[in-house]
Amino acid sequence: MENTINCAEACVNGCVLGDRCPNKEYVKETSKFIDNTSLDKMLEMAEEAVRKKRMAPPKWVIPDFPQ
Repeated sequence: MENTINCAEACVNGCVLGDRCPNKEYVKETSKFIDNTSLDKMLEMAEEAVRKKRMAPPKWVIPDFPQ
C-alpha cells in the first residue's frame, strides 16, 4: 500500500519523499520557468491573476441538504 501525503503541507521545507515523489515530473518544468522568467514578469502574472479573480462574479455554493 502506498502512502499518500499532502505535498502543500508536508513539503513546505522541501520534498519529504525524495525519489518516490509523485510530482517529480514537474520539477524540470518548474525550474526552467523560474530560471527563464524574471521576477517582474512573475509579479505581473500574479497581479493579473488577482485582478481577474476580483473582477469575476461571485461563485455561490448551494449546499446539498439531506432529505
